[in-house]
Amino acid sequence: MELLKQRIKKDGIVKAGNVLKVDSFINHQIDIELMNEIGKEFKRIFSDAPINKILTVEASGIAAAVIVAQYFNVPVVFAKKSQSINIDGSVYSTKIESFTHKRVYDVIVSKKYLSPSDNILVIDDFLANGCAVDGLIDIINGSGATLCGVGILIEKGFQDGGKRLRARGVRVESLAIVDAMNDETGEIVFRH
Repeated sequence: MELLKQRIKKDGIVKAGNVLKVDSFINHQIDIELMNEIGKEFKRIFSDAPINKILTVEASGIAAAVIVAQYFNVPVVFAKKSQSINIDGSVYSTKIESFTHKRVYDVIVSKKYLSPSDNILVIDDFLANGCAVDGLIDIINGSGATLCGVGILIEKGFQDGGKRLRARGVRVESLAIVDAMNDETGEIVFRH
């Protein structure tokens, strides 16, 4: 998606350790016009799938998932990173290692919100090593739901998450794939 690539080039900041900061327009402050275009693009890409729910993990994936869901006219379910007193009953749970935060989270989804009749589109802001998506697929499999695909705003193509998921037959559609980044020059190279 050229609009997203241009915005990343303009406002993305490359940090040491293969970190790409897009917090001024995607995952801290959110550019709603850009996010709307992202929602339209995912609707176009996945229009052939019988999606009836969007699944993401808190917190950075929620904004994109909500906008995408409005174009599919379906609810969003997000995996929570901690148990809280307002989640009652049984839950699906898994462990997800965060590339950015360098820690492992126990994530949960109430069994009330996923069922074998659901056709799920996973939406997330980044794909690096694929741990978050692996965890969400684990939850989907545990619920008996069907995974229709994975929509990623920014994939780090130089890390193995996307390659590994695609090799397993998962439909992964990324709007911008970064093949290389340089924290000294700030250069970002996209796959074409």
